[in-house]
Amino acid sequence: MAHLEPLDPQSLEVKISELLVATADGHDPDLDRAISEVLQLLRRQLRMDVVFVSEFVEGERVFRFMRGGEVLGLHEGDSAPLESSYCHQVVTGRMPELVTNAADLVARGELPDTGLPIGAHLSTPVVLPDGRVYGTVCCFSTAAKPELQLSDLACLRQCARLVARKVEVAAHAGFAPTEPAPFPEITGQG
Repeated sequence: MAHLEPLDPQSLEVKISELLVATADGHDPDLDRAISEVLQLLRRQLRMDVVFVSEFVEGERVFRFMRGGEVLGLHEGDSAPLESSYCHQVVTGRMPELVTNAADLVARGELPDTGLPIGAHLSTPVVLPDGRVYGTVCCFSTAAKPELQLSDLACLRQCARLVARKVEVAAHAGFAPTEPAPFPEITGQG
């Protein structure tokens, strides 16, 4: 898979912080585009092959946004049983949010085999203001990445806060969290 050149780590952190501040007191009409940009920056900064936002709906994990997954046959709108996903493993505490080499854990029987070539994997819950888990923000690489650090996970967590803010804004605008409307503009090409 093609790897993206990293950018200045502060660029991503500054962008997320600015967006969180800008949306704290009201609706930002450019938030959908901004989230798309942040997720692409996240993918580039962490040099991951795939980045996505998932939603948990009636026992399924649904990809609401995805970049880079097409190469592996993953697409926005696809779903799979939640129980068999690493997203669920992370949310239930059976898997750490940051894994530098999932393939080793699968080989040792510590993680289930998803059928995908997953090396490094980062995932964090998207928690709504009322405490419900909407889904996750995840990214993974087909190769192991021993250089990943807690600061990388911190960026992912900030991104999850931004997605939670978007879902909250959409809910106040009258969209149910399970409707596709919360992410109308972040379905662009990877």
